[in-house]
Amino acid sequence: MNTFVHIGADIVANGRSYKRPDKPVVVICIDGSEPGYIEAAIAKGLAPNLDRLMKTGANTTALSVIPSFTNPNNLSIITGRPPAVHGIAGNYFYDREKGEEVMMNDARFLRAPTILAEFQKAGLKVAMVTAKDKLRTLLGKGLDFSTGTAIAFSSEKANLANIAENGMVNVLGFVGRSLPEVYSADLSEFVFAAGVRLLKTFRPDIMYLSTTDYVQHKAAPGSKTANDFYEMFDRYVGQLDAAGCTLVMTADHGMNDKHLPNGEPDVLYLQEILDERLGPGTTRVILPITDPYVAHHGALGSFATIYADKEKCAEIIDILKTIEGIDVAISAEEACERFELPADRIGDVVALSSRHKVLGTAKSRHDLSGLTEPLRSHGGLTEQTVPLIANRKIEVPADRILRNFDVFDVALNLVR
Repeated sequence: MNTFVHIGADIVANGRSYKRPDKPVVVICIDGSEPGYIEAAIAKGLAPNLDRLMKTGANTTALSVIPSFTNPNNLSIITGRPPAVHGIAGNYFYDREKGEEVMMNDARFLRAPTILAEFQKAGLKVAMVTAKDKLRTLLGKGLDFSTGTAIAFSSEKANLANIAENGMVNVLGFVGRSLPEVYSADLSEFVFAAGVRLLKTFRPDIMYLSTTDYVQHKAAPGSKTANDFYEMFDRYVGQLDAAGCTLVMTADHGMNDKHLPNGEPDVLYLQEILDERLGPGTTRVILPITDPYVAHHGALGSFATIYADKEKCAEIIDILKTIEGIDVAISAEEACERFELPADRIGDVVALSSRHKVLGTAKSRHDLSGLTEPLRSHGGLTEQTVPLIANRKIEVPADRILRNFDVFDVALNLVR
């Protein structure tokens, strides 16, 4: 059996140095996991393993990147750097050069190597399992599957896994589960089950597991649906911990109710507002939360970016600042500095809404037919605080503010 005693220089990825692990390291991104979810499950006695680890290991919080969406944060975690470095500022952006709106889920958009790829180049074994396939190509960029030292696949397309693109075949048989539905808690459970199986058989030096926020979009902390999910998660946490790994868990973003008392989404349709004030065609509102999975959120989140002629930007910001429910309205330059964003992949103005409001373009452009429960969503500053939990003690300088993309630094450099 691999004893995981590695010697040699630290491994450097994107200017950050990581120690070689002396035991397997597992990092989990629990998509959309507001800290209150775990606390609520513990209070009900449903998460004894998490309760134990939070008492004997580390239990703190970290700040996600803004926009607090899935892709920017997962890529920040896997590179250890903010979007200004890796280039992924959302799920969706407007390509000025081509004059078209583009889904940013292709690996060509990633501008920085991943920690997994750098570890594999240094001779270590790596694994990655994600719920949605939209992330698999981005997170797995740079991995060489021909060597037998890397495995990367998604729950969503586990049935299509092959050696050339994933490093293994017959994933369903390997995990011992059927292909899960995309809109289900099973999609995340498949990730956890796969992680346990990989840890016991493939024995990677480092492994990254990333789930889907299907449950968190539908259910608030303490609800039966949420508690059932975290009870299930807790079982796998216990299995991973028992297998002898260093386990560190965080989230890509939190989640909040974003609806009116009658259950309808509480939306500010920015394109309609700006068209009325400035005239149609003057601005283009882009919602970076937009992705192929509209049943989760109807493409409604708390972050928007607006493209316009430079001479119009001050007026747009002034208009936005008068709108109740807009927390932040700033120029692209200020947004890039404040949120560490890539200037060429955001608009000329950035807007963030308050805790219980979301931003849309025009009502006719949003398909809300998949919202079977009152909307819960994310994207703003109010979804930036996320849990950071480890099964070992960690040493963090008192003046350091942890970010969720510090999680590999925590797992490899700060654990005792």
